[in-house]
Amino acid sequence: MKLYRFNGLLLEEGWIQPCFVGVDDAGVVTYLSENPPIDSQDAELVKGLAVPGFQNAHSHAFQYAMAGLAEVHHSQQRDDFWTWREAMYRCALAMDPDEMEAIAAMLYAEMLRNGYTHVAEFHYLHNDKDGRHYANYSEMGQRLIAAAVTAGIKITLIPVFYQKGNFGHEAHLQQRRFICTNLDEYFHLLDDTAGIVSQYAGVNLGFGVHSLRAVDHHNVIATFQGGPANLPFHLHAAEQLKEVEDCTAYLERRPVQWLLENLPVDERFHVVHCTHMNDQEVIGLAASGAHVVLCPGTEGNLGDGIFRLADFNRYGGKWSLGTDSHISLNPLEDLRWLDYGQRLASHNRGTFSDGALALYSKTLASGRSAMGNEIRQFFTVGQPFDAIVYDAQYPLLMRDDFSGWLSSILYTADSSVVLGTLVNGKWVVKQGHHFRREEIARRYQSAIKAIG
Repeated sequence: MKLYRFNGLLLEEGWIQPCFVGVDDAGVVTYLSENPPIDSQDAELVKGLAVPGFQNAHSHAFQYAMAGLAEVHHSQQRDDFWTWREAMYRCALAMDPDEMEAIAAMLYAEMLRNGYTHVAEFHYLHNDKDGRHYANYSEMGQRLIAAAVTAGIKITLIPVFYQKGNFGHEAHLQQRRFICTNLDEYFHLLDDTAGIVSQYAGVNLGFGVHSLRAVDHHNVIATFQGGPANLPFHLHAAEQLKEVEDCTAYLERRPVQWLLENLPVDERFHVVHCTHMNDQEVIGLAASGAHVVLCPGTEGNLGDGIFRLADFNRYGGKWSLGTDSHISLNPLEDLRWLDYGQRLASHNRGTFSDGALALYSKTLASGRSAMGNEIRQFFTVGQPFDAIVYDAQYPLLMRDDFSGWLSSILYTADSSVVLGTLVNGKWVVKQGHHFRREEIARRYQSAIKAIG
């Protein structure tokens, strides 16, 4: 048994301090107590506070190659989501499978450095640069899995159906790498991906459609009905007002309204963004048990708008956290902005009655559900030990009143406070350094140079 001693460890009911955690060779917790086991002289002393690793519920790995590069705005021209999307298309058309794998590995290593231990990869870069299927239908998905294995992060791969250019319009030429022309092609892709996923430990499978605008609405229904009955189902709902307007014009329903009326929306659904909901949609989606996936870094960067989190929470809604285009990779920053967006809109500091714990625990629970993981305990014997560890010597964590530790972490800390990240009981990041940083960075630099 490998034994750790932490200054503190967070459980649902509060902090254990100190805490001894023992893991077996597979990284599964075999011992967890504030009291040391009989044979504890070989414990690794960690002057830090361990909390469950974050779950990144929405990632487009290829977009990491362009993060920060679409920020020159011309005063004579409106710059919004739709102009940004043209730059994203150019990025998608630039990379081959080797470059995709190298970029994803760097991204995943950086996620780990910031405290994410599991990522849901919402994957639609399926085809080659000419829009043809690879001989291995799931070539690009397999490269994403390889990147996750290299970096040491757990991954839920979600190959999604992308068919159209917009409501009632055929796909654009720039979207040719995304397209499955019909349902049979998509299920072929999903089946091939399932076969690859089954070969790896720490890899899960999800499925879904890109969005209502990118798949014929009849096929949205058929995808869910014909897909696996035990997997999480992911899709974008509208993040832009134009999407709401286009959906209303074409389907005579608002996006979330259409979903609630046409699909058996429940806890298997992970609906991304949902930025512009009316009162009926807020109440209906919360009551359905579905999870909303919020990406505040990307939503802010693209000028999407502010999700009605306070209202959604009031009706019992559930949400997770994603980094989407990866303009922000710090989960603490994104959690803060989930709250601060509500404060700015309401002029009220009390978004959540129990503050940091509510924001953290609800995000964690829905994030795990997005991965296909139904474990709700923060840490427990018999489950893998995946944790982010914050430096107990950070000045705002040196207080005797440990009841404020979580709020101090969530509302004040940044990545410099991270001592390290453990996945399956092993350090993958320690003292800010990823265990394969040099190798991953070398391949990443070559890929970035190749795609220009």
